[in-house]
Order: sequence, then C-alpha cells, then structure tokens
Amino acid sequence: MSRRAANAGDYRELARARLPHFLFEYLDGGSYDEVTLRRNVEDLRTIALRQRVLRDVSNIDLSTSLFGREWAMPLGLGPVGLAGLYARRGEVQAARAAAAANVPMALSTVSGCSLREVAASGHVPWFQLYFVKDRGFVAQMIETAKAAGCGALILTVDLAVPGSRYRDTRAAGGGLRRMAQLLARPEWLWDVGLRGRPISLGNLEPIVGRHAPLSDFQTWIQANFDASVSWKDVEWVRKQWNGPLIIKGILDADDAQEAAASGADAIVVSNHGGRQLDGVLSTARALPAIAGAIGGRVPILADGGVRSGLDVVRMLALGADFVLLGRAWAYALAAAGGTGVAHVLKLIDAEMRVAMALTGCTSITGIRRDTLAIGDE
Repeated sequence: MSRRAANAGDYRELARARLPHFLFEYLDGGSYDEVTLRRNVEDLRTIALRQRVLRDVSNIDLSTSLFGREWAMPLGLGPVGLAGLYARRGEVQAARAAAAANVPMALSTVSGCSLREVAASGHVPWFQLYFVKDRGFVAQMIETAKAAGCGALILTVDLAVPGSRYRDTRAAGGGLRRMAQLLARPEWLWDVGLRGRPISLGNLEPIVGRHAPLSDFQTWIQANFDASVSWKDVEWVRKQWNGPLIIKGILDADDAQEAAASGADAIVVSNHGGRQLDGVLSTARALPAIAGAIGGRVPILADGGVRSGLDVVRMLALGADFVLLGRAWAYALAAAGGTGVAHVLKLIDAEMRVAMALTGCTSITGIRRDTLAIGDE
C-alpha cells in the first residue's frame, strides 16, 4: 500500500478504507466542532516560505542533536493513543521504523502495546505520561520508564479534563453495530483483531485487566484524569525522574516560562492535536510568542497539523527546535504497518531537503525566522 501513497494525505484515505469506522473516527477526529483541528493544518499550510536562488545547496544536512544524541532529522514520532490497534502490534512496528530512520518515538500511556513490549523490540521509546488521580500508578510508570531505559519522559499537562469528541460519540456502539463495523473491514479483522492478539490497553493492564474492552478505556479516562494537577505536581515528577523531562501541552507564553522554571528540560507547544479545548490557537500561531518568551532557555518541540516536510521547515522557522509527528505517522501505520511509517518518514526527509534547498538553507541551524516570507516572519 505504501507505493500508492505520495503523501500523508494519501495515507489518511488508505487508513480510512482499512480501519473499522470507530477506530478511524477516534484517530482522525478532534473535539467539539473541530475548529482547532482544522486550524492546525490550515494555519501551518498558509505560512509562506521565502524562496532564495543562486546559493550553493549541493550539500543539505538534516541532522540535529537533542538531549545529547544525534538524530537524522529534527523530527520524531509523537505519542498517539491506541496506535497498537491500527496495525498488528502497531507501536512495536512504529518503533522499529523510527529506529531504522534514527528518529525518536514517544509511546503513549494509553498505547495498545505496553512499554515493556515496545522496549523489548529493540528500540526503547521516549515515554509519554499522563497525570492521574492514582499517584501510585504514576510513580509505577515512572519506575517502568527508568527500568526500560527511556531517553526522555514527556509529561502531558493539557488533559486535566477530557474534551468532548462528537465523532467518537457518533461512532460509538456495541453489539451488532460494533460487529458490523468490524466485519466491514475483514483485512483489519484478520490481521489485527485475530492475529494481533492479545488486544489490550497495554500500560493500563494492571488497572483495567488484560482483556478489558475499549469501553473500559474511556471509562478509565473519565474517572482517573486529575483536575487538581498544578505546578507542584510537575516538581514532584521532576524529583522522581532524573532524565530529560519534557512538558507537553503548552500553548501560552506565561505557561512556557513556568515550565522552564519548573525544571523541565524542554517543552512541547501543542493543543493536543485539536482534541481538547476547541477554538484555541493553532500551534503555528502560538509558537512564535512562546519561542520569544523562552529565548533559548530550553528546547522547544512542536506538534499539530504537520503533514509534510515543508510543514516541518515551517515549524522550525517559527521557533521550534524539534517537531513531533502525530496523525501523519498513525495514518501510515494504519494503512501499511511499519512499512508505511518508514515510507512517510522518507517522504518527509525528501520534502525537507527540497524546501531547504529552495529557501537557501543547508543545515537545520540555518532555518530561522527570515526563512519565512515577509508577513509570516
């Protein structure tokens, strides 16, 4: 299938055709009327790059360093919930593709495959952690991440309460309705539903059990996310974790400064892919002010709406040091497994090289605000 895809948009349609309806809606949808979901893509796409000519761009270098390690490009696979259900042992396949491309991958707390399983596959991911009411569970997951050798801990802070996602509600249902959606996708049903067993909630198994239905996942989310979380809790995590700590879910310059003061080693400018508070700024529009407020004190990662290598260059020009891919890699995984993820990473690599060459940038450090056209800088 990867040969049929020319870009991430093609993978989205291939994923739609392969996944059961309720799973595609969970992956593809945003909160409420999806205003922010659309803004993420549209605002980034409208940022104009500044074309430059007659510069020696015969040697383009995409490599960059983060947390003391060299990466092939300033791009990683961001945390995506339930990705293990998009392909057979999906997060394991994605981790192998990331390792082959020399880019990091972050595993979600609410993954389909557990951290132990993914780490045992040969590529130890970064781990994304949610604050929940059960601090014992949080402490246990931090210890698991330590034992696995995770290179960074991503603490997601924009989910004190879950946003309402209308598409999930419309696609929900059990019994005959759910069975009809599964039977309508026989390839997925055979490859993932049957050959991909056990299907579980990965890291949540100790709480909800190995054979818990997906409805228990939503129930657990509603019951356990903690609205009382404050910066004191971030300080508590900082004491528990001695590796790189990344605060994800920053959309305001004041919060960015508090994150840096809290002991975080990096931040992720993110609106949770348009899945939380609808109507907020897109990442592309929020990023410049945050970059200005941080002033280089800590690295800035960004996600939201990234669908191409051109988008990666735009994010870097707007002030990001590193970019996390979300739905784009999940679409590719759903469409073609690890092969699809590897292919979408190659596409982005190629697109970045063209964008850099035609803007006169030969290295990642050369991508700055003046890489953007007047009016978007």
